[in-house]
Amino acid sequence: MSLKDRLNRLTGETGTSPPSDLKQATLNGLRQKMDAVMTRRERLGFPQTHPSKNSPVPLERLVDGQEMETLQGKLFCSRNSLNAERFHGHKQIGDLAHVSMEAAAFLSSADVKGLSIEDGLFIDTETTGLSGGTGTFPFLIGLGWFGNSSFVTCQLFSRDFSEEPAMLDYLKKIASGRQFLVSFNGKAYDLNLLTTRFILNRFQDIFSGMPHIDLLHPSRRIYSQRLENAKLATLEAGVLGVKRENDIPGQEIPQRYFDWLRRRDGRLIEDIFRHNRVDIVSMASLLKHLTDLINGGHDIAYAHHADLLSVAKLHHDRGDLETVRRLFEPLLDSNQPGITQNARRYLSLIHKKRNQWDDAVSIWRKMLADDPYDVFAAIEMAKWYEHHAREFGPAAQIVQRILDYKGSQLNEADRLAMVHRLRRLLDKAGSGTFSVHFD
Repeated sequence: MSLKDRLNRLTGETGTSPPSDLKQATLNGLRQKMDAVMTRRERLGFPQTHPSKNSPVPLERLVDGQEMETLQGKLFCSRNSLNAERFHGHKQIGDLAHVSMEAAAFLSSADVKGLSIEDGLFIDTETTGLSGGTGTFPFLIGLGWFGNSSFVTCQLFSRDFSEEPAMLDYLKKIASGRQFLVSFNGKAYDLNLLTTRFILNRFQDIFSGMPHIDLLHPSRRIYSQRLENAKLATLEAGVLGVKRENDIPGQEIPQRYFDWLRRRDGRLIEDIFRHNRVDIVSMASLLKHLTDLINGGHDIAYAHHADLLSVAKLHHDRGDLETVRRLFEPLLDSNQPGITQNARRYLSLIHKKRNQWDDAVSIWRKMLADDPYDVFAAIEMAKWYEHHAREFGPAAQIVQRILDYKGSQLNEADRLAMVHRLRRLLDKAGSGTFSVHFD
């Protein structure tokens, strides 16, 4: 038997087609039987079959939102409002609205002085990838703003790629009344991505030139002393007091959206909406924490000393020495490891720069009393003895003590510099009474 004949037997084909009237009669008979079965089920009141566990669940059942229509088409929009009494981590929503815009300007170098926090728009995107190129699609744009004693979140969702123009159009409408942006890594990612999407859709880039407070870089600067990284989730746990439960890992989000496009199951997207919404509120909380530290708010007494040390260094770099002095003084006797030593170093150099030698020397003496082999304090004291007190013998003794200490952490360049200093001091002292070891 040929292969063709075998296939014909398996499919019921005999090689010759049955009469068309016979085929039609057979189909009609099957339809009548099916109709009779369905009619009998309805008449007897059989219950409807419940969806199986794997059946798609409409997004509207799981996410509080609705379909919106713009001139560019339709999209899905979810809007929520958190009242002033609601807590997010350690702080109430109402407290988050009391932000010093001068401190925000100092923090970010954005021109936001004279503006109100209610003029700002918090923004965060969820995308199909992390590269940020033209192939990366922002399918969910999360927005937030303060108003009427509450914090509003508004999430714009493209249910498929064709809804992007409507999403961008609605974004433009919301952003048109705002004066500045707040993001977390928006300068490097979110805003660049949205600019690309505006261009591809032939829209005007509404964010171009708008003042922008990006919280990632100041967070790295301030919290890196004590936290392992500056990820938003790390800051939530270590600073804001926010505990996420059953949160979706960020790396899973792109695949969830691709799965949504195939299955249209709201359960795939529900977690992403929740994740994005927490991100937005956490940005508002983080801005409050950062500006309080910069501005010396009432919570500063409870702040971690490592954070205050970082803030003081930031003020030092900006040249605000009076604020630096005010921030460092409570840290001089900190019970947190490493804080006191760093605070003493910075504050002594401020006194030195202002020619306040008594204050500077007092700090160096305390440092050497606590640790006779503190290289920083030893060098500064040796300089003071040499150039101001003109007491070369004590200066030489301090330098030689450091050189003779086997546990010293001097690198080769510093060691050679101290050897050179010791020789110079001995020459100035005019005495060879010191036991000098030049290994």
